[in-house]
Amino acid sequence: MTHSTLEFTRLKPADDAALADFFASLSAGGDDRFFHPHPFTLAEAVRVCRLVGRDLYLVASRGGRILAYGMLRGWDEGYVVPSLGVAVRPEARGTGLARAFMTYLHAAARDQGAPRVRLKVYPTNHAARRLYESLGYQWQPGADEQLVGLCELASPRAA
Repeated sequence: MTHSTLEFTRLKPADDAALADFFASLSAGGDDRFFHPHPFTLAEAVRVCRLVGRDLYLVASRGGRILAYGMLRGWDEGYVVPSLGVAVRPEARGTGLARAFMTYLHAAARDQGAPRVRLKVYPTNHAARRLYESLGYQWQPGADEQLVGLCELASPRAA
């Protein structure tokens, strides 16, 4: 294990190769069956790394290697409540990174003025569901086979 610092940052154009590598690790592990917000290609990595606007595309990385990828989308389309998406590199699971990164995503959403966040999860993705429930997500049926989770974000003064 490397001793470099774990960093949570917004994606930038120079991250496109590392993001493409992260996408490849998800696809190789079959994780694209649960997490599929967009294609997992180099072209998509390049596009995502160059996005500007209120929507946030964030990563947790160590030594230039992306360990987790998260997004808060919908603000650019006019929504008050962003949709959260998150994935963790297979070998980084079970380390507490997912919980720490979700906390970071919630803080980023709260910082942008979001009163809550929403996400979708497949009912069979038990590990993700347990994490989300422990963070306060409440479930409602979705339009497809996924559940929709809502999490109220405490105001900075209440937190």
